[in-house]
Amino acid sequence: MNIRDILKSWLTQSISTSIKIFKIMIPVSILVKILQETGLIVYIGKALAPLMSVMGLPGEMGLVWASAMLGNIYAGIITFFSIGMDLTIAQVTVLSTIILIAHTLPVELAITQKAGVKAGAAFLFRFIFGFIAGVILYHLYSIFNIYQDIPTGIDKMVMISEKATWGSWVLSELKNYAIVFCYITGLIIIIDILKRVGIIDKINRWFYPLLRVLGIGKEVIPITVIGMTLGLAYGGGLIINEVQQTKLERRNVCYALMLMSLSHSVIEDSLLMIAIGAKVSGVFFFRFIFTFIVMYFFVKITQSWSEKRMAKLFYSKSNS
Repeated sequence: MNIRDILKSWLTQSISTSIKIFKIMIPVSILVKILQETGLIVYIGKALAPLMSVMGLPGEMGLVWASAMLGNIYAGIITFFSIGMDLTIAQVTVLSTIILIAHTLPVELAITQKAGVKAGAAFLFRFIFGFIAGVILYHLYSIFNIYQDIPTGIDKMVMISEKATWGSWVLSELKNYAIVFCYITGLIIIIDILKRVGIIDKINRWFYPLLRVLGIGKEVIPITVIGMTLGLAYGGGLIINEVQQTKLERRNVCYALMLMSLSHSVIEDSLLMIAIGAKVSGVFFFRFIFTFIVMYFFVKITQSWSEKRMAKLFYSKSNS
């Protein structure tokens, strides 16, 4: 294969994968914008209030989590600062951790569905374990009596929210889509180059012993690593692309997507939450350990299940 054919292959894969992602992102983004404009997110936040107290958080933080789940992390942060309630460092860390586990759900669940796992199953997985993570982390901080003071030095003016017009929102979305296309193109090129020079095989050997314990096959390890470091949208998009190129085992795809659902974009998003006062012990180390414990038992419980049972509970028809 000459250079021209390689470049054409990269461009074709990038356009094809991006179109599939945009078909998901555009209608979902419009729906979320409508929910925000009509104020329906407020009612969802109120419904979550009772759960917040179990995690040691004020009921008002239910609106913050709802904003992050239906919008994105930035929407959650803006809502948090708009409420203007002082929380302890422990509370900010708990709130940040559950947001990192369950956020941008309409888009990410749709991508998960397209990649091979039912959106409903992925939603319950993220929401339930996000809540459990919040409860555990809250009690850990309470038992050891750490981070019980109010964070200082956090510039809350940075995230002041201005009501965006539809025109500015459209321009912002177009910018996001351009960024997504560039990311996907870059990742497809990088993965292809790494495959050609044999580095993918080395990555498999490095991570295989750890991920093998979780039941994740080596053919999805590179994509899983990308999803964990860069984000579920990119990891899921690459899985969609890989499914077209090769026949990935559905069970491996399921385990990889569930792992990425609990821990993705672990560097960028964690740093974002640390910037608003959360501690690395919660948003990074605890979430990482919690994810692997959850996945270990999830795989142990389901690895003996038949493909028929897995398909009924977890597999989406998109990856059939």
